[in-house]
Amino acid sequence: MTYLILFLGILLDRITKVWAINTLKGGNDIVVIKNIFAFSYLENKGAAFGILQNKTIFLALTTLIVVSGMIFYLFKFKPQSKILKLSISFIIAGAVGNLVDRFYYTYVVDFIQLHYKDVYYFPTFNIADMLVVFGTIILGLCIVKDVK
Repeated sequence: MTYLILFLGILLDRITKVWAINTLKGGNDIVVIKNIFAFSYLENKGAAFGILQNKTIFLALTTLIVVSGMIFYLFKFKPQSKILKLSISFIIAGAVGNLVDRFYYTYVVDFIQLHYKDVYYFPTFNIADMLVVFGTIILGLCIVKDVK
């Protein structure tokens, strides 16, 4: 299950980013729900919410360390909980998806935009970001519930 989630997560992230580059780059935004949801190409040279701009090497090394630690945990402790393995798999898949971008492009391709009219714009994100966030939420619940 872990390998399948990793493969599918990374694959879905790559396919959607290639689509975004080929379709949206150059200002070809696609409005899905007016004033709420759109696809809009963005090159993010930082981390979440645009912090640590132009710190590509630092971000890549940090990602490699965290992913290595999670892989080590999976092999060393062999958690029995499927939900715990799911959460870690989501996080690794998302981290690797964005890491591939950092190595290949030197930035991360973001393209999903949620906003409310011109009042509030949530930072633009991608599938890899969603995997990391969902995985982290599930992992947090596992920690709170002491799931092993």
